[in-house]
Amino acid sequence: MSKLILCVFLTFTLIPLLCTSFSSDTPSDRRVLVLLDDFALKSSHSLYFNSLHSRGFDLEFKLADDPKIALQRYGQYLYDALILLCPTIERFGGSIDAAAILDFVDSGHDLIVAADSNASDLIREIATESGVDFDEDPAALVVDHSGYAVSASEGDHTLIASDDLIKSDVILGSKKIEASALLIYILIALCAAPVLFQGIGHSLNPSNSLVLKVLSASPSAYSANPKSKLASPPSLTGSTISLVSVIQARNNARILISGSLSLFSNRFFRSSVQKAGSPIKHDKSGNEQFLTEVSKWVFHERGHLKAVNVQHHKIGEADEPAMYRINDDLEYSVEIYEWSGTAWEPYVADDVQVQFYMMSPYVLKTLSTDGKGRYFTSFKVPDVYGVFQFKVEYHKLGYSTLSLSKQIPVRPFRHNEYERFIPAAYPYYGAAFSMMAGFFIFTAVHLYNK
Repeated sequence: MSKLILCVFLTFTLIPLLCTSFSSDTPSDRRVLVLLDDFALKSSHSLYFNSLHSRGFDLEFKLADDPKIALQRYGQYLYDALILLCPTIERFGGSIDAAAILDFVDSGHDLIVAADSNASDLIREIATESGVDFDEDPAALVVDHSGYAVSASEGDHTLIASDDLIKSDVILGSKKIEASALLIYILIALCAAPVLFQGIGHSLNPSNSLVLKVLSASPSAYSANPKSKLASPPSLTGSTISLVSVIQARNNARILISGSLSLFSNRFFRSSVQKAGSPIKHDKSGNEQFLTEVSKWVFHERGHLKAVNVQHHKIGEADEPAMYRINDDLEYSVEIYEWSGTAWEPYVADDVQVQFYMMSPYVLKTLSTDGKGRYFTSFKVPDVYGVFQFKVEYHKLGYSTLSLSKQIPVRPFRHNEYERFIPAAYPYYGAAFSMMAGFFIFTAVHLYNK
């Protein structure tokens, strides 16, 4: 009896433990892994982390060389995004390496990389694979003798106050302005605080069309070792130097690469700034606003589109047919929404197009919109039969790519669907009947004429 009680006890205690020990942890939405060189960065960069946390992100901090870190378990990714604030790391701990991080991006996840003047070869490799090339000189910094930030000690002019931002409301955010407040807004825009930057510059791979400069250096900037005299012209000069760049991959994964770790720091967030040659001194730099807006784009809180309810049917009908006939009149519609950070809202634009495609587009139409997310158009099926596709390929700066396709065959008329007499064939009908009439007259004359 005691053995039976023991077996029952073990059954009801050990089995639940075994089930939980072998069950995979389902990653929660918006979970972010932050890899650091030193846990001191949690406090020195806390303002940036707090801004992410306030927007609903679940941040998990670990040292980059922690032997227990992993991006996936049992084939499932544990995180939605990855932030690398570990420029000096030579080798990641656990199962993470450069290939694992690139696979993470290839799986549709987002990435932020912050380098610095002492960036390791590992960080440089990740940046290179993403389409960004840091200056090869490990001692090089971006120097600007015209666009530097004025400070008590002038120093070597490596502390740059940059206001050369990408002109994209999707990436950097925008505010709807009332007409009466337009003048005030212009004055504020002219006096907007520049972004403080101190670090290494990079160039964009010309063969990679997916990389965009978000924060650029001024035409007077160059990349060199500020502690030594220039023996040869610097390899990176002027506005070709990118300070912060973003990439949107073809699978809509997004990457941000910065050449400065200090860009994210509390010190730069709170620091006052005055650009050389400007009489205006700002009480606070533009770093916090800049990084907040850019990170909203990187983490798909803005510029993220989805298409639903793709429909096509003959005009006057509601059901989608199995195939169309040449010269049918049809209607095509799709609903497109944009994520606002909290809800899906109708996306309104006038440049969404649909192709009726077979080897090449036979029909190209710009879709009309009702302002509530629905896009629609109508057209006549071309007089060519075969297997066609409805294709929507939407590429717009800052927005996620939409690629929709739906295949449909087009058949010719059946033999009993043609008109009895085709107007275009009247000359041929006349020739045939005139030939028959002539033959009848010739036969009658030949048989009965003496």
